[in-house]
Amino acid sequence: MSLDKRYLKSKPVCKVKFIAPDPLVETSKKIYLAGEFNGWDFSENPLRKQKDGSYATTIDLAPGQEYEYRYVLDGERWENDYDADKYVPNVIGTDNSVVVV
Repeated sequence: MSLDKRYLKSKPVCKVKFIAPDPLVETSKKIYLAGEFNGWDFSENPLRKQKDGSYATTIDLAPGQEYEYRYVLDGERWENDYDADKYVPNVIGTDNSVVVV
């Protein structure tokens, strides 16, 4: 599982933890998250190594929305999340991952 969603009762937000799939971790030195929620600026959301060895970052997202995203490996290679909620075509002829909140 590479998406962990936690809905807060105290405010209308969902904390979404994006966890990079193992094959992406094995083939890269740095992993970033780019998507509609950060204007596709991957420098805003680097994934950090967790205690269990995985790489992850958590973002607050509004419930009732869908957000397109991709992982950026070493600042150059764009990859999809193997366990995304769904995929949609993008303007460059590939697909983007989608998280449904």
